[in-house]
Formats: sequence, C-alpha cells, structure tokens
Amino acid sequence: MVIVAALLMSELAFAAPKIQQVEPLCWWTNMETPLTLMFHGSDLKDAQVSVQQVVNGKLMRGTCYGLVPTTQHNAESPNYLFVDMKVNAAGTYRITLKKGNKKASYDYVINERRDGSRERQSFTAADVVYLIMSDRFVDGDPSNNSTANTKEKADKNNVNGRWGGDIQGIINSFDHIAKLGCTAIWPTPMLGDDEAAWSYHGYACSDYYHIDPRYGSNELYQQMVQQAHAKGLKILMDMVPNHCGAAHWWMADLPYHDWINQFDEFTNTNNVFTANYDINASEYDRLLSNRGWFDHPMPDMNLENPDLLKYFQLWAIWWIEYADLDGLRVDTYPYIEKIPGSKWLAAIRNEYPHINIVGECWTRPAPAVAYWQSGAANFDGFDSNLPTVMDFPVEEAIRQALENDGQGWGNGLTRVYDAMTMDYMYADVNLLLTFLGNHDMARITDVVKDKDPRRVKLAYVLLATMRGIPQVLYGDEYAMTSKGEDPSNHSYLRAPLPQGDQVTPEMQDMFDFQSRLFQWRKEEKLLHFGRTMHFMSRNNTYAFFRYTDDGAVFVFANAADEPRIIPTATYAEILSKYNAIGVNPMTGETVDLNKRDIKVDGLSTLIVKLTK
Repeated sequence: MVIVAALLMSELAFAAPKIQQVEPLCWWTNMETPLTLMFHGSDLKDAQVSVQQVVNGKLMRGTCYGLVPTTQHNAESPNYLFVDMKVNAAGTYRITLKKGNKKASYDYVINERRDGSRERQSFTAADVVYLIMSDRFVDGDPSNNSTANTKEKADKNNVNGRWGGDIQGIINSFDHIAKLGCTAIWPTPMLGDDEAAWSYHGYACSDYYHIDPRYGSNELYQQMVQQAHAKGLKILMDMVPNHCGAAHWWMADLPYHDWINQFDEFTNTNNVFTANYDINASEYDRLLSNRGWFDHPMPDMNLENPDLLKYFQLWAIWWIEYADLDGLRVDTYPYIEKIPGSKWLAAIRNEYPHINIVGECWTRPAPAVAYWQSGAANFDGFDSNLPTVMDFPVEEAIRQALENDGQGWGNGLTRVYDAMTMDYMYADVNLLLTFLGNHDMARITDVVKDKDPRRVKLAYVLLATMRGIPQVLYGDEYAMTSKGEDPSNHSYLRAPLPQGDQVTPEMQDMFDFQSRLFQWRKEEKLLHFGRTMHFMSRNNTYAFFRYTDDGAVFVFANAADEPRIIPTATYAEILSKYNAIGVNPMTGETVDLNKRDIKVDGLSTLIVKLTK
C-alpha cells in the first residue's frame, strides 16, 4: 500500500502539459538544416517525447522511422521544450509530450521538398527591385482593413495609422510593376504586428510564422509569390531578426531571461555601428550598439542565445521554402550581434547556395558599408555572410548633387564621381543595392532643386546605368511627393500609389520615361555586369562607360542649367576600342561620338550604346 500511494503521489505531482504553439509550422524532406521544434504551452519541462505516424487518420503502431526525436532540452521557463528531430520521410506525425500519465499531442506535417528548391536562383544586378510600403501601397481588399483579432483598426484619417494596403493590392499591381521594367518586389514586413498604434510599418513583429490578417493569409502570400513568378517577377521577404514587437506572444513568458537583451530601465541602442570594427572602441559602446533597443515597442533580440539563433535560422529557411521566395532583405543588420548574425546568414546560404540577401547597413562612408559585405578583406577576419549591402554613400551623393545648382568646388555631380571612386572597397560592386530613396527618407522629388522633373529623370538615368542592383521606391515612377509639410516625415511620404484619374499627364510622362529606361536595362547585359570607367569634370557633368570586351554604354549627365559640349576627345583611351558611332537606346537615334560638338542640354542626359 505504501508503494501504491507513492506512485499515486508521483503521478499527481505532474501537471497536465498543454501545447499552444509548435514552430516551425511544418518541415520538409531532404533539407540540409537539422530540424529543432520549439514547443510552447504550459508545463512542458522534462516531458517525454514520442512520435507515431498518422496514415489516413489512424495511428500506426510500432517504431516510427519517418520522424525521430533525437535530443531535447528545457528552457528556463517550464512552458517551453526544444526537441531535435531527425527527418527521414514525408507524412503526418503525432508528437506526444507526456508527463506521468498525462499527455498532450500535436499532429506535425513533413512535406516532400520541391525539386530544385535548394538550387533556386535569386535577384542579381540584372534585376530592378520595386520597394512597396505594404500597408500604404494599394488596398486590394477593403474587407480585411480591420479584423476582430488585431488591435489597431484601419483609419485613413490618421496619418500614423493603418490604411489598408494588402497582398491583393500587390497582386493587382503586378502588370504595372512589370510594365515599369522592375523584375523583383520588396514589400515591407507583412508578418503579424499587433501593436495598438503605429503597427502599419510592420517592423515590430508579433508572430514570426503568420501573415498579419490585415494583409491576407499565409496561403494568399504563397499565391502572391506563385502569381509573381508567372509574371516574371521575383519576391523578396523583409526580415527583422534584430528586434520583435512588444506585443509578441512570448513577451508574456520568455523562454530565457536572455532571449531578449534586458536592462534595469529602457535603454536605446547608441547607433554606433563603428564599434563593431573600431580598434579604439570601448566594450561599453560595442555592447550598447548591439544590445540596446531600437525603440520602446521593439525588444532587442539576443542572437547569442543559441536556441534563439536556431529559431531564427529555421524561421528564415521556413519562409523561403514555404513561399518559394527569391531572396531576403534584412532590416537594421549592423544592430544584430555581429558573430551570431553571421551564423544566421551562413545557415540560410548553406541551405540555398545561390540565394541573395540584402542588408540595411545605413551608414557612411563607403568603408563603413563595405565592412558588412561578405567577402570583404576585413582586418579582423570578420565575414558577415551578407552578399548584398545597400549603397547609402552613392544615394547620398546623387541627392546632394541635385538638391542645388551644384556651384562650388566639390559640389554637383563631382560628389557622384567622388563616391564612385570608393568602389575598390567593396567585395563585389555588382552586389550593391543602389537607390535614390526608400520608405525611411524623403522622396527624391522632394529633395531635388525646385522638384524639377528633369533632375529626377537625370537621377534615374544614373541609377539605371551605374553598377549594382537598382531599387525604386513605389510612387517615384510618378515623381510622387510627400503629402505633408515635412517631406522627411515617414508617415506623410508613405502615401498610396496614385490610381486611375489620380495619375496626371506629368506623372504619366515620368512613368513612361522610367519604363523605357528600365525595359531597356532589363535586356542590356553591359549594365548588369560590365566594368566602369568614369571621367572627372568640375562643370557639373559626369561621364562614364559601362563596358566589356564586346561593347560599351556611354553615359553623359549634365546637371548644369545650361548646355554642355561633350569632351569626346577626353575619352579616347576607351572610346578607341569601339565603333564610336552608336545608338541612343532611349530614342533610337544614331550618335557619332567622333564629333567634337555634341551638345547636351541642361538638366539632361545622353546615353549611347557602342559595339565593336
């Protein structure tokens, strides 16, 4: 009787386990990345794990070989359990967590991996990326603007609120984007962001595995990618491993105290990226740069926690595999703990050797950006595993060159020349994301002097013909301007894309110009991977050649108000290698660069395609 009572007391000591979340949501066969499941619920600590296969709704008896638990470990919270799984075959598997005579079960699906998934190609310098602010772009389905299970409701009278842009709006715009000549789409984050206010930007994630219902669903996102591919368009997902949102479900019950970086009181990052490579930097500044919070509702994730690092590796890989993505964009990359951040990217690239990933490294000058590109010859041996970085130095140079009349030593297009002289710093200049503006800075039309469309067109010629991967901010194809008094106010510049009668003749003219430019660029391989030779001048012009052994594209930009004569004799060292009689791809007209009196009007450009 004493033995029986002891056994009963032992059974009663175990609370009934409950499973609320299992992530990743599913997995696939033939993956390079080992699967670790994160179970969250209640009373999961030390649970015994068993697996049975489910066939036609029935549990199979005997040993299960298709999905085998190998190791497991607890978190600090008793409500989590991490289980390593060996994946051998596709199927549905019932995973049971048992404590004493009490148990909880979950049916988990292993899918067959698509043929060729590992070898998927990605975006390159042959592409033009179209950046969309997801909530503001196009409202394709008004029925999901507000939902019962999300806090913030749509309010188009609130400039800082949700306006209803969604996945259907992007799908509806595929023809517009393709006609513009863009070949890849980068929407800002669409995962759950359930903050009570300011949730429209999407950068405070509350659910890493589900699309926010105000955009649509996981299934609709998957369909968006499929339909994009049918139109010849690629899709990039915007990911934020540096921080989550305060509304994320795990904030009420963290797996570990160090799952996020915590302080006695709210502590911002110091934004000192240089501390990552500055030989004079203090440890205090370095740690604060990586561990300080980006903002109040954005807890800073600690990727030095090995379970969190693995969680994020699986998360990124899951979305690429599930949605058939073509690449990733990583927000606030230098804020991430440096070495774990590199390991995160290494795991993704190990699974997809040809994947391209662009990171936001918002810093200057060029050496500070170049440090973060994979393959950089860094003095400390660090390699980020980040193939593409955003070219903030050239973006700044173009904007500063065109914001005034360019008078004075070192001003005007000389700034662009000077910025381009730093190309030797980069591991691969063809893997720089070039741009004139994005969703976090004033629109290019607001920046250039007098909002002159000629200056905007000049800027776009530079963007389309320089080395790198061009990125266009939605609406800039119409020379959109901010809708508020302060053009740098993020919420005002993130207005919806004009539709129908909202598109004025001036807007249409800008669209038609950029469409001709980017449609030509799409087929012009010299602009994708050709080398660059440029020539200095101090009269507010800039001339350069993109060239290979087989041909060249000559570009002359005149940012002065008055006409300039092209000094063609100056270019003899490269011009002599080609037939100097070429064609202007924008007009189809023949241009003879042997002439010494070719005049280019003020605030305009000339492009000439040359052959052998």
